[in-house]
Parts: sequence; structure tokens; C-alpha cells
Amino acid sequence: MFKNIFLVRHGESEYNAKRIIQGHIDTDLTPRGIVQARLAGEELKNFQINKIYTSDLKRAYRTAYIIGDVLGLEPIIDKRLREMNFGKWEGLAYEYIYKNHEEDFHNWLKNPVVCPLPSQEDIKEFEKRIKDFLEEIKSIKEENILVVAHGGSIQGIICIACELGLEHIWGLRHTNTGISHIRLYRDIPAELRFLNYSKHLEKLAEQVNPAL
Repeated sequence: MFKNIFLVRHGESEYNAKRIIQGHIDTDLTPRGIVQARLAGEELKNFQINKIYTSDLKRAYRTAYIIGDVLGLEPIIDKRLREMNFGKWEGLAYEYIYKNHEEDFHNWLKNPVVCPLPSQEDIKEFEKRIKDFLEEIKSIKEENILVVAHGGSIQGIICIACELGLEHIWGLRHTNTGISHIRLYRDIPAELRFLNYSKHLEKLAEQVNPAL
């Protein structure tokens, strides 16, 4: 037996738009992010979603709420789906990081297990909360589950479920409201069915740039 887990990164947030590192900082969606969430919900009608779980952080919960409104489902909040805590780097602009900590940043992107950020969430604690969530999902009766969360947490789910190792977490990048699908089995590694599907966002580009 297996379960279909659909993973959606939140819509564009205020700090995404400003290119600021968020982690546990609780920012809201931008108007663009709201539209992205609605388009993702319309796309997800194709997958017979039975249940929605979401991070409690505002940008994810609001995305899940909008998707749930489209699908007729009430999202269930689970704090284990929060983004990784990035420690002292939370609230810093990417431009500042590139200018002042470029080597550290690239080393972290290559392997966050070996090269963690200063005071970031312990990678073992991050792994534990994701594993605990996945084990709980295996025991529920519903078969088609939607998880709305963050780049780090949904990519962490893929790495852990597929037994890829968390050193690969930043190689599985997701755009805002990008959709991935894993088939989760009880006793063997999950199967990655597709990664970061975002065809639904083409409609947003058409709305923003109708002449293109």
C-alpha cells in the first residue's frame, strides 16, 4: 500500500519579494502570492486531494487556506512543517549575504549537514520533526495528501522519504507554489513522481503580461 503526497511551497511572501532570508520569520503573502495559491488550487483539482496539512507560519497557512477554499477542504496546522530555522541569517538580505558571506553561503548550499549556518536549527532536530510527521502520515486512512510548507521542509520531506540524505536538500529547489509528488510506502523508500511542477503559473504570466 502507498500514499500519494503532494508537496506545495507557499506563494510569494513579502520577504521573498524583497529577497530576504525568512526561516521562522512570519511574513504574509504578497498579492502575487495570493494569485499563485489560487492557481495552484485549481491545478490540484486534478489530484483528488483528501486532506491538507500546513505549516503554521502565515505564508504557508494562507496558501493552504486559499487552496483549501478551492478544494473544499480545511487545512490542518502542523508546526513540524515549519521552515528550517536559519539562525542569525534570518532577516538578512541575500545581497548582504553575497557581499559578506559568499563562501559560507555556497558551502552551505552544497552541503548543509557538513557546513551549517551560524546558530541554525540542528540538522538532526530538523530531520526528526520531518520523520515524525511522515510516520504519522503513513498511519492515516486518506490516500491523497497535500502538504503546504516551505522550500526547506518540503525538500527535507523528499530527501528523507526517498532516502537521499539531507546534504542534497538545496538541490531540489521549488518555485513559489511549485508542486511535487512522492509516492510514500511503509517499508521502502518513497518514489519521486515529479518535482516542482509549475505549469499553472503560466496563467499568472499571461495575466501580468497579457501582450506576451
